[in-house]
Amino acid sequence: MVELRRECLWEHITPKQVSTVALKSTVKVDVCIIGGGITGLSAALNLLEKGKSVALLEAHQIGHGGSGRNVGLVNAGTWIRPDDVESTLGTKAGSRLNKVLGEAPSQVFSTIKRLGIECQARNDGTLHMAHNASGAADLQARHDQWKRRGADVELLSGARCQEYCGTDRISSALLDRRAGTINPMGYTTGLADAVKRLGGRLFEHSPVTQLEKQGRGWLVKSTEGAVSCDKVVISTGAYTEGDWSELQKNYFRGYYYQVASTPLVGAAADNVLKHGQGSWDTRMVLSSIRRDAEGRLLLGSMGRTDNKPAWFIKSWADRIQSHYFPTLGKIEWEMHWTGCIDFTPDHLMRLFEPAAGIVAVTGYNGRGNTTGTVIGKALADYLMNDKPDDLPLPFTPMKPLYTAGLRSALYEGGFSLYHAGQCMRVIL
Repeated sequence: MVELRRECLWEHITPKQVSTVALKSTVKVDVCIIGGGITGLSAALNLLEKGKSVALLEAHQIGHGGSGRNVGLVNAGTWIRPDDVESTLGTKAGSRLNKVLGEAPSQVFSTIKRLGIECQARNDGTLHMAHNASGAADLQARHDQWKRRGADVELLSGARCQEYCGTDRISSALLDRRAGTINPMGYTTGLADAVKRLGGRLFEHSPVTQLEKQGRGWLVKSTEGAVSCDKVVISTGAYTEGDWSELQKNYFRGYYYQVASTPLVGAAADNVLKHGQGSWDTRMVLSSIRRDAEGRLLLGSMGRTDNKPAWFIKSWADRIQSHYFPTLGKIEWEMHWTGCIDFTPDHLMRLFEPAAGIVAVTGYNGRGNTTGTVIGKALADYLMNDKPDDLPLPFTPMKPLYTAGLRSALYEGGFSLYHAGQCMRVIL
């Protein structure tokens, strides 16, 4: 019997590609980037390619946060429907954001190809799976709204839906051919390797302790060193730490866990998502389902497993697997891990310019692989040309979300109860 261990699959299978050190002196560059995830690395890459000097500070290791621990879906658009984006932001701003994020997967895959990043990249689409009639109605609306915008999406049903999903428990599924899957840690470390090749200075284990105005520029202080720079990008997202930034008051934290099986072989396993898509369902507390390159089954959901016993985690995974894929029989679960998501009440991100020369972003709401890639580039472009109208959405003032802690606690409590109900077969 395989012992279920607490370890991130993507960290387990991704070799350490970039050699870095901690910041222990004062360095001077054009731009300092805080946060070694996809957004920060994308910004660094684009700044370096335009001839700017860059130093990046990461409090832990490159990819430590959501960039290296997520499901690996390369999604198009935001979490909410495109019509709702335009209703919330206004037609002009909403239409621009829908266009930019609708095209975001192509930017991710072209970046991977251009830089030669090895990260199990597959541009075969994603499947949003309807588990009941209300879910099917939601997918129909999403399909119609994206079709009006020219997106390559298809609503699957009947035998075609069963063929793609590998289960008869799904009534319909929205196939988005723009999208796909990656090993997110492989993608993140690949970006870091490209940044270093271009002369970017990467410092791990270098948490920021203070931002201090210095003439026309800024001094970014870490525990044992500092970066003197003209401009600063804050891209720490849900993993923002310390009292040096007000950013963490503008979102509430949510958690997402995943459980990975041992590699599966055989006809039954081959039938699960046989065309290579990653997927998630329309449940109130969703389940994500995908395979990796070695045939593992990866299941995930909202909430955390780092505070739960192994029997609970296995029971939940067994329940989801047996419901959707009973022909697999009993399978062994190998590892589990939890990541953090920066949520906003309207499920839309925020761009900030808290002071001249500082830009920041938060609120990806679980869509970091694509959003981080395009926003990193957009922030880099803004720092170069100072044209706010070219950004995917306007800057907004920082408005602290005073209920952030309460929202996070309520969400986690609700997720835990829902999963307990699934384990006891009260709900699914």
